[in-house]
Amino acid sequence: MKTKITFFAAVIAIAMLETSCRKQLVCDENAPLATVKVYATGLNNPRGLTFGPDGNLYVAEAGVGATVSTVGQCMQVPPPVGPYKGSTTGGRVSWIGSNGQRHTVSDQFPSTTNALGEIAGVGDVGFIGNTLYALITGAGCSHGVPSTPNSLVRINQGGNWTFVSNLSRYLQNNPVKNPEADDFEPDGDFYSMINVNGVFYAIEANHGELIRLSTNGNVNRVIDISASQGHIVPTVLAYHDDNFYVGNLNTFPIKDGGSSIYKISADGRQISVWATGFSTILGIAFDSQDRLYVLQNTSGHPFPTPASGSIIRINTSGTRETITSSLSLPTGLTIGPDDNLYVSNIGFGEFSVGGGEILQIALRTCSCCEIPGNSKNPK
Repeated sequence: MKTKITFFAAVIAIAMLETSCRKQLVCDENAPLATVKVYATGLNNPRGLTFGPDGNLYVAEAGVGATVSTVGQCMQVPPPVGPYKGSTTGGRVSWIGSNGQRHTVSDQFPSTTNALGEIAGVGDVGFIGNTLYALITGAGCSHGVPSTPNSLVRINQGGNWTFVSNLSRYLQNNPVKNPEADDFEPDGDFYSMINVNGVFYAIEANHGELIRLSTNGNVNRVIDISASQGHIVPTVLAYHDDNFYVGNLNTFPIKDGGSSIYKISADGRQISVWATGFSTILGIAFDSQDRLYVLQNTSGHPFPTPASGSIIRINTSGTRETITSSLSLPTGLTIGPDDNLYVSNIGFGEFSVGGGEILQIALRTCSCCEIPGNSKNPK
């Protein structure tokens, strides 16, 4: 008798819950898909970012730029991008606490300024286990820093760092099939890296390739993207379902819809266009529901423009949604352990030294919207 009563009580409770949800939590299709707030401020040209095993957010910062020229000492980047001016210091790696306070891990990284005033330094950061690594991309003689090559480095306790692999030398010894002479970077322009099963993979944007970086110093090419795609300026990558996904910036002036997502097999033997119609991609990330978030630096303008960046979500059905817009020159994207998006904003430009920031983007959720009978489902 007790079992029957308990069963009927459960049925009644479920019916009441469904009725309550239908009455109180019908989704408004005009409601914003996300809430955006400033998570941290005071950064210098923030770029790639990742969460560490301690739960804190780590940010690569290109830094404050520099003034030392190496013209006449080595091959330079051609105008109008080059020549560069560099410094052995000025780049930085920071960590952000849960209260949004910025803390310095190390400020002893190179930083460089090109002829257009854009700054490069530390491009990305990543962990293998509890060890933090940084991808230096604003170094090498062609960037005004002859004593320090572009490199993968290991950051030690106390903030000093150790070379792991010399990426400038790798590029010089392993040319791609179709380099672009008009803006050729002898030391390369490494933009992002990810950890896949204890090994780093990095994208080099100027030469156009995906490389494998072992922590023992070995550097191997996964695929020469330029060989089949030409000078598309690949920038960012993700790994999902045993494949790499790469987004590209493309060349300037910006052509709206001219950037794509490329799918690359794990062995690098196959590359194909997976999704098209994007602009100036500088971040991609898959969430736990297999949806891909695409960070666009600028849309609707021929050159990078504040307040014209956005994030587009590609759902598993193939539909697309604009999660947020009006971002100002965003340069990096990651998904936190709280399932929120984190974006490096004001990542370059006039106000990026000291004015760079990290945005936290909380996605809209509705636990009752999926119950059959609701008039509207979330977008």
